[in-house]
Amino acid sequence: MNKTILFSPVGGTDPISLSNCRDGSMLHICRVYKPDKVYLYMSKEVIENQEQDKRYTYCLDKLMILQQRSFDYDLIKREELTDVQEFDFFYKEFTEILAELINKMDDTDTLILNVSSGTPAMKSALLVIKTLGEFPCKLIQVITPEKRMNESKHKNYDVEVLWELDEDNSVEFENRCKEIHCPTLSVIKNEEIIKNHLLVYDYQAALDVAQNIPSEYTDKYIEFIKMAYYRLLLNFKEVDKILNSKFDCLPVKEGGARKYFEYALSLDVKLRRKEYADFIRAITPLLFDLFDIVLKKQFKINIEDFCDNTKNGLKWSKAKLFNSDISKVLENNYSNFNYENVYSDHLVKIILYYSDNNSLNKLVEDLRAVEKNIRNLAAHQIISIDDNKIKDLTGFSGKQIMDKIKTMFNYTKMNIKDGYWNSYNDMNSKIINLINEK
Repeated sequence: MNKTILFSPVGGTDPISLSNCRDGSMLHICRVYKPDKVYLYMSKEVIENQEQDKRYTYCLDKLMILQQRSFDYDLIKREELTDVQEFDFFYKEFTEILAELINKMDDTDTLILNVSSGTPAMKSALLVIKTLGEFPCKLIQVITPEKRMNESKHKNYDVEVLWELDEDNSVEFENRCKEIHCPTLSVIKNEEIIKNHLLVYDYQAALDVAQNIPSEYTDKYIEFIKMAYYRLLLNFKEVDKILNSKFDCLPVKEGGARKYFEYALSLDVKLRRKEYADFIRAITPLLFDLFDIVLKKQFKINIEDFCDNTKNGLKWSKAKLFNSDISKVLENNYSNFNYENVYSDHLVKIILYYSDNNSLNKLVEDLRAVEKNIRNLAAHQIISIDDNKIKDLTGFSGKQIMDKIKTMFNYTKMNIKDGYWNSYNDMNSKIINLINEK
């Protein structure tokens, strides 16, 4: 229960380096992690060293005395092992050994692997086993005191003298252990899938994949995937809970401007994802509001001054419109005008009456024509809509329509800069950068 088990090949600088009189990796991990059980994997040469002066078990015994504790150790001896550079052999050998160790452990135990001792083939085998995700374990690397490759020296080795000279026996020894966060192939694969989902703005799918990856890999970025998901839903309350000064991807933060800009961005995302029917259906509420804002900002006309608020939205008030220019515009453009609900077509007629800006006039006419020619078709009939269909019915591609919507913002005085429209791509890049950080 709650035991720490160390599996360690034994290498040339174990147990204490003759070149610097400091712990080799195996001994240093034992010093720092204080395992309850240690398994030492020994080749023929290492076994000969052990038989010569008991150097490995001697140091473990001395460490127990120094730390005033006890632990068990087993020596896994391979007397016939002389060819220590064959990766395939160690991968198979270590897999079998670790499987046996895991079977003896319970869920509260921790297995740690020393990937600094032994030959390159031994270290590589342990790294690959972890990468393949076959066993739950931690990889521990020990940095050399000189921050460079150790020299293996065993001539004239006196383990008793080296123990006395070992600077790591000091109470204030330097902890040179480092846990390697080596993602499994499954994690690597799933993170690539997440990136692909982000690049096509499918935040729900990205979040579903991320939630199935161990949190130790996702804790840097999963909250921001959630934020992107809520952003596309226009759930600003949840977005604001997650955003912080280190991860700020919202170029427009002012209440009203933010609402309209983020809605327009969501339209752009629908278009990029080729959700053409949804794109067309979602245009109407935005166009209505943009036309309304243009009247306020460009001509100082507040439509609400001429309307009553009802449960079904704004409704023209005959009394408030009485003897006004707007009343004349409406009556001149619509026979038997009934003073019912306010529609975007009404707002277009009012803009055209007051505006002498040909570019603005052409823009609102084009957008209203798009809404008139295809919006009702998409909203009320079961039809297939693609970019060709949109162009056939409106004369404009989806991108051209979206560009016109972006241009409309120039007349709203919301100060939407051109670069802001790349906001979702910038956000995706930031999240992907966090995923790539290891």
